[in-house]
Amino acid sequence: MSVQFGRWNFDGKPVDRDFLEKAKASIAPYGPDDAGAYSKNDITIVYHAFHTTNESRRETQPHVTSSNAVITWDGRLDNRADLIQQLRNVVTIASADVAIVAAAYEHWGSDCIAMLIGDWALSLWDPHTHSLILAKDPIGTRHLYYCFGRNQVTWSSILDPLVLFASKTFKLEEEYIAGWLSFFPTTHLTPYVGIHAVPPSSLALIRAGTHTIRKYWDFDPSKRIRYNTDSEYEEHFRTVFAEAVRRRLRSDRPILAELSGGLDSSSIVCMADILIARGVAETSKLDTISYYDDSEPNLNECPYFTKVEEQRGRIGHHIDFNTREFFKRESEIDGFTLFPSASRRPNRAAKEFMNCITSQGNRVVLSGIGGDEVTGGVPTPTPEIQDLIATASFRALAHQLKVWALNKRKPWFHLFFEAAREFLPAALVGIPRNRRPAPWLNPAFVNRNRASLHGYESRLKLFGALPSFRANLNALDGLRRQIECDVLPSQPSYEKRYPYLDRGLLEFLYAIPRQQVVRAGQRRSLMRRALVGIVPEEVLERKRKAFVARAPMAAISNEWASLVEISRNMVSASLGVVNQESFSQSLQKARNGQAVPLVPLMRTVYLEFWLRSVSHFGILDKVGETPSIPLKRLTPSPISAEKN
Repeated sequence: MSVQFGRWNFDGKPVDRDFLEKAKASIAPYGPDDAGAYSKNDITIVYHAFHTTNESRRETQPHVTSSNAVITWDGRLDNRADLIQQLRNVVTIASADVAIVAAAYEHWGSDCIAMLIGDWALSLWDPHTHSLILAKDPIGTRHLYYCFGRNQVTWSSILDPLVLFASKTFKLEEEYIAGWLSFFPTTHLTPYVGIHAVPPSSLALIRAGTHTIRKYWDFDPSKRIRYNTDSEYEEHFRTVFAEAVRRRLRSDRPILAELSGGLDSSSIVCMADILIARGVAETSKLDTISYYDDSEPNLNECPYFTKVEEQRGRIGHHIDFNTREFFKRESEIDGFTLFPSASRRPNRAAKEFMNCITSQGNRVVLSGIGGDEVTGGVPTPTPEIQDLIATASFRALAHQLKVWALNKRKPWFHLFFEAAREFLPAALVGIPRNRRPAPWLNPAFVNRNRASLHGYESRLKLFGALPSFRANLNALDGLRRQIECDVLPSQPSYEKRYPYLDRGLLEFLYAIPRQQVVRAGQRRSLMRRALVGIVPEEVLERKRKAFVARAPMAAISNEWASLVEISRNMVSASLGVVNQESFSQSLQKARNGQAVPLVPLMRTVYLEFWLRSVSHFGILDKVGETPSIPLKRLTPSPISAEKN
């Protein structure tokens, strides 16, 4: 992904040259192909390119339009053919994406932003209106941050220049931390008070003295797709899924696809092979990378991804996932990360991944993230039952309760209550166990951040959009938050693409009846039916992959002495986030094999390491005595969770 950066001084003064040189140096590793800059009076805009298509190699950024507006564009424009047809007098099939976007802005103004389909982020400086627009695509696959100083605004694709060269320390954004310890932070936040992220499907309009955020596009709850037969839904699914994959095969180099052996990644690879064989994909080659772990009985993926490899006649790159490290030792403190979710020093499995990309020349990685959430990976009747309640379809409700009760082996009234409780106030029915905050969090911290700790869950209404539609958007918001926590890679750089988060595919899945997506006893009913003959039968019929819990518990046991040291003098406790004694007790329970929420537990450990690091390097405001950090210490390494 390419990197964009800029600063605008509201007082008319030129941008400080020393600051600009430091900023350029920090973003250069992320965009190694080309660099450009625009500077005039009180504004400077910088762009570092990371090319993935033939068209991008012909572009010049920042791009200056015929009306002197200045655009930087990081992304992939999926509907470029449609826009070229509408703007054929000024652009051609050979035009770079940024040139098409610029022509669209000249023709339609800022209304064109809602017309841009793909994965992208852009900045647009208009000297005539003296305004700056920062915008991101509806999913939020790209990063774009901004902050205000005295009489200025600065924006960047990465946090580094905004934090490291701010000539000040930052307060910790407590709501972000609460989100990190639960269901990921909401998309407009960063760990630092005063530094904001542009939310997905939104634009930030900035003028001197004013700043507004507005959503420019959203999914339509009134859209309905209804067919008479299952085969028509299956054909439509194959069409939109193929298009979602084809769009992400746009690359002038071989593409690397994650092949975990689950249904999501296997379907992407199998569909991509068909498209490449037909000659409708831009890339000429698809490589695969797979993970295995013979020590984990629940992570034996070899029998499944090898079936896909046999079908395609090619063996991919295999990485022993047993080499991953939940904690790893470093001999000295020589760096830090700007997010609690990131580690600049990869473990052995991650190094193998990076070596694979480097050796094969891949610049694009396809990921199956999102497939489980959008295609009915969780076989629950709740959204369907809620739809029937909201529409007062009582006969159908009685029938479906009976069918699902037999399938789930639960009394029908239990299923009914699980669905109906979300229409009732939380004070009346309580918070579901899986959404309760970790027991070691400070009660005062919990009280201040309940919305974030509960995943920003809202109660259902009997009127308006169907409950299943709202459930789809809630799941999508969770994925957006997860993606926002990812950090842009630089050594080597690569671009991650998510076929299951394609706008056209999501619009289709959100518009069809819930009974097509999931049926009693038929998890992912539509997807499995539609991909018969495309994906190997062994993969189509496999059971849902189990959550792997042994590895983190073993890591806790192996590194017990260091974890005990950490729990005795915690920065997070001095901040009022964690109850130190309760956390120590939970660690002991985990070591003994007792049930504790493992993901929040591991994230609390990562948070503690991160807080010690940024406090040591003077990034945050002083929060009390910072624990001394030994030369031999543990550093967090993110948990890698393979999706189906």
